Amino acid sequence: MESKPRILIVGGVAGGASAAARARRLSEDAQIIVFERGPYASFANCGLPYYVGGEIAAREKLIVAGEGKLHGWLNLDVRTGTEVVGIDRANKCVQVRDVVTGTTKSEAYDILILSPGAAPIRPAPLLAEVGADHPRVLSLRSIPDVDRIKAVVDGGIESAIVIGGGFIGLEVAEQLVHRKVKVSLVEMLPQVMP
Repeated sequence: MESKPRILIVGGVAGGASAAARARRLSEDAQIIVFERGPYASFANCGLPYYVGGEIAAREKLIVAGEGKLHGWLNLDVRTGTEVVGIDRANKCVQVRDVVTGTTKSEAYDILILSPGAAPIRPAPLLAEVGADHPRVLSLRSIPDVDRIKAVVDGGIESAIVIGGGFIGLEVAEQLVHRKVKVSLVEMLPQVMP
């Protein structure tokens, strides 16, 4: 009897959740495990700027599907708060760390899909004066990030600098202007939306 394939997916949100859904469509029998470092496995990351601006009024509208829904809809084993910290390709296993407890364990795979996303660039020369760890130097990649930004904007600010003139940077700038914040946009390249 052939064993069920074990598919591990590193990262949730748009890429990882889409890969998990596609894997499920291709195999009803596969054991599919999604590891997501953050607290939410599937959220509308493109909606984050619009929550800051108030066009999306309810925070819960950002959550596409929680762990329970993903398990119910697609029979996925979703593990939020877990980070894959190492890959042993020869033995086909990954090292997984619980972000709260720090404990690690090994998980075997037949198929490994990597969709960890990216970390925002925090340009040191621009942040040298205030410091990259200043509480008003914020990035936007996740729901906890948008919570921090919205709290600052809701607390009342007059101006903001948005670094990055791609889709998200322009949407954040637009939504801050919508909230009556004076915005300066900084882009490294000679045009926005390169």
